[in-house]
Amino acid sequence: MSRDAATLHWTSASRSHPGHVREVNEDACLEQSRCGVWAVADGMGGHSLGEFASRLAIRSLMDLPPEGTLEQRAAAAEARLLDANRRLRAEAARRDVSVIGTTIAALLVAQHRFACVWAGDSRVYLYRGGRLLQLTRDHSQLEAMRALHVGSGDDTLDRPPSNVITRALGGDDALELDAVGADVADGDVFLLCSDGLSNEVSEAAIVQALLPGNCRLAADALIDLALQHGGSDNITAVVVRADDTSSPDRTALHQAVEG
Repeated sequence: MSRDAATLHWTSASRSHPGHVREVNEDACLEQSRCGVWAVADGMGGHSLGEFASRLAIRSLMDLPPEGTLEQRAAAAEARLLDANRRLRAEAARRDVSVIGTTIAALLVAQHRFACVWAGDSRVYLYRGGRLLQLTRDHSQLEAMRALHVGSGDDTLDRPPSNVITRALGGDDALELDAVGADVADGDVFLLCSDGLSNEVSEAAIVQALLPGNCRLAADALIDLALQHGGSDNITAVVVRADDTSSPDRTALHQAVEG
């Protein structure tokens, strides 16, 4: 990482499970703390084509150079994902199928800042100061209907027959990726997950899993909870923690331990 980010220490853990119903795990994930990039992809297409799509998306982000500003790194990630989109569209045409697609949710860090880049309904959450914030917004029919109901005074919401994705890699020739970013704080914990987790595990349960700050224990606990609550879909969790080694509180702690 850059010299400005040298005081940030990143740790992470990931786990993926096919669930109780599906034989093939069409989820894929990336965990590269050294390069400051993590991602989750949830493939679609059937007959192992979803598996092909999610792994292609993840491979496109592997070994992203850690140098550069956050804006440069996010732009590089978006360019790679757009290329993956073109490749998936070409592969679908070659196989004469309607779509070979995948969601993508990626987290990038540089110079004490982070950015999320995504398409679809895989999510990125931030746990900070006892509060859980969903950083991404689902690209789905259900989320679009919720947006229409906001401020309308109508508390009823007819759910669509299935939570149809409205944006994904491989879904259209012209792919639009969304992105958000902000500063990193000491002790921030991020969760990247597929909808097999977010559909089964409540935000309150997510908070309890992330609260101790142990990435491995949190990833395991979240997958186990999703399995206990049905496990009807593939389930993936990537948990990422930032520790600022220059934090006054952390420095004082180290001095007390050394003394």
